[in-house]
Amino acid sequence: MDIQIRHLVKQYGSYRALDDSSLSIGAGMFGLLGPNGAGKTTFMRILTTQLVPTSGEVVVGGVDVEREPSAIRQQLGYLPQEFGFYQSLSAFAMLDYIAAMKNIPCAQRAQEIERVLHEVNLTSEAKRKLGGYSSGMKQRLGIAQSMLGNHQLLVVDEPTVGLDPEERIRFRNVLARIAGQRTVVLSTHIVADIEASCSGVAVLRRSKLLFSGPPAKLVQAGCSVFSSMTQHGSTATLRVLGEPALGSVEVEPAIEEGYLLHLRTQTARRSASSD
Repeated sequence: MDIQIRHLVKQYGSYRALDDSSLSIGAGMFGLLGPNGAGKTTFMRILTTQLVPTSGEVVVGGVDVEREPSAIRQQLGYLPQEFGFYQSLSAFAMLDYIAAMKNIPCAQRAQEIERVLHEVNLTSEAKRKLGGYSSGMKQRLGIAQSMLGNHQLLVVDEPTVGLDPEERIRFRNVLARIAGQRTVVLSTHIVADIEASCSGVAVLRRSKLLFSGPPAKLVQAGCSVFSSMTQHGSTATLRVLGEPALGSVEVEPAIEEGYLLHLRTQTARRSASSD
């Protein structure tokens, strides 16, 4: 599903949360990367029709989000950054309740619930009460509820925050598998989430769009990285972005270093403009 964002602005009084951002998002998984407070959640809330932009437009599959929000909601699955479930219900009962709210016909609900539970590898836990679920299992159930109705667009806001490394990897694998069949927009401040599974990425910081394109281009954007060995009781490898240290050698940059370069460049520009 094609998404076009053109000159998007969101203003709260004197504070600008998004400042003239334009980008294109295609099929597969697209990552929105940036530190906390960058404007990612504001962008997600506009995309999911919860906020109205101050100016600019967002067009999803040819439909304008602001002009036809109900049409967008019919083709949208959403996992917000913060959400909750009834702890006394089983996963199946919780999904049945959500499916009813989504107006999925009663005759189709059981099959639909079984489908999404299978997608997130929770079939064996369907009858277990949610009070006994781990954080990662609840996140996977969150993805399951967003998929009820077989939507072609899933929007997922900071899904791996608070997960342990094993659950984070499992959750990313679920998203990557789902993205093979639809468009997934993933907001995160964790670079590894982007590196593992996204075919496109945008970098936001302080309301500004700093980069948009394939992750490989983020790495290639004028980024020089040098590696050296140090000895302080044990051996460690240091990777330095920018100027080489004595005895270091140049190495291939990683996505995280390309990301840090863009953040550093914006900081330098802000400092120069304020002088």
